[in-house]
Amino acid sequence: MFVIAHLSDPHLGPIPEARLSELLGKRFFGMMNWIGARRRNFGAATLRPLMDDLLAQGVDHICVTGDLVNVSLPAEFDTGAAFLTALGPADQVSVVPGNHDAYVRSAMHYHLEHWAPFLAGDDSHPHTPVDIDAFPYVRRRGPVAIVGVSTAVPTAVFLASGAVGRAQRARLADLLRRLGDEGLFRAVMIHHPPVGERAFHRDLRDAEAVREVIGQAGAELVMHGHDHRASLGAIPSAHGPIPVVGVPSASAGADDDRGAGRYNLYRISGGPGAWRCEMEARGYAPGEPGVAERDRRVILG
Repeated sequence: MFVIAHLSDPHLGPIPEARLSELLGKRFFGMMNWIGARRRNFGAATLRPLMDDLLAQGVDHICVTGDLVNVSLPAEFDTGAAFLTALGPADQVSVVPGNHDAYVRSAMHYHLEHWAPFLAGDDSHPHTPVDIDAFPYVRRRGPVAIVGVSTAVPTAVFLASGAVGRAQRARLADLLRRLGDEGLFRAVMIHHPPVGERAFHRDLRDAEAVREVIGQAGAELVMHGHDHRASLGAIPSAHGPIPVVGVPSASAGADDDRGAGRYNLYRISGGPGAWRCEMEARGYAPGEPGVAERDRRVILG
């Protein structure tokens, strides 16, 4: 059995001090959002016990589906790197960026530089800088292939949408087919959900095309964040529905209106053509103390 832990959207705080010039434009409104809401609803008091519980599970790999930072100030990416390092060594922790990790165009390279060890594929040269063309990346771990897809694109003020893009979709289709031929369990990481309905300013712009790629090329599991809600959807495929799972923010308090802080465990067993995946959700619940199991179900097999 291979066990994956999946968490997302920790929005690590506090936001560091910044020059006035750094807070002009979109970052200013993001800062106001932090002061007005996120600072009260997201914090270390929630995140630390959840991460302690996760690390006690002895999982084989940890997947983080983006939005580690808030407004993409340079110092936030150091905090993000420290968070990832605290989860485990880079070969056991994988990350993909979210929209907050590419909040403004001038910050696009920060996550690629600061988090490179955690988003470099198996075939990446250790002395070659990671760039956007490195996505999707793949990490083969035992019977599982972890596939990291980037939806992080800079957007205008009040927009939180994302896109995979034509070139990355073509690479993803080829990669998923090859991994399927290798008989591996294909676990796709992506920040913006490729299924479900949401307002245009928060959507995955090319969701239909992404669903088509995954449905035709095949996968066994898709993990996402972004919505700050627990969700379970599916992408149709010739071999049956592919589960698409979202988790709430790992930093959300027990009374957060979009969902209390949680992470998921995926217990993977079986083999090609007969994979089985059991999902366990662990986290908080309104009116109940501490981190505990909140849901358990078989989502594949």
